[in-house]
Amino acid sequence: MSTPESRLADLGISLPKPMAAVANYVPFVISGSQLFVSGQVSAGAEGLVKGRLGENMTLEDGQAAARLCAINLITQCNAALGDLSRIKRVVKLGGFVNAHPDFEEIPQVINGCSDLMVDVFGDAGRHARSAVASPVLPLGVAVEVDGVFEIG
Repeated sequence: MSTPESRLADLGISLPKPMAAVANYVPFVISGSQLFVSGQVSAGAEGLVKGRLGENMTLEDGQAAARLCAINLITQCNAALGDLSRIKRVVKLGGFVNAHPDFEEIPQVINGCSDLMVDVFGDAGRHARSAVASPVLPLGVAVEVDGVFEIG
């Protein structure tokens, strides 16, 4: 049986160092059997992915940015738990997209995050979700996603 860590390796994904909080909050909180992960922004090895969908970014750019959010969410889960196999279910993701008022493909952008959760956690990665547009996001990033995970 494959583990989330082995699926990440199969996908060629190495988890980065967890991002530190940029204000007065913590990156994650465990309460009972739930892990709440603060919003993770579109940032990768080259730094922050900034921009506005429908203005200077394409749908594909947004999906790639959302995928980075997923990697950062998984990184925080790993920092919190030390073993991704402790995740029993991805319960809910909240996706925010920096979008021009005429850009309507918000759910398709957040699929970049959702699809990776299913790739890494299998059926346990299927989740409830919200996907909303915003006129601006912190630090000018393109996408931010937070998550709730059931843990064991």
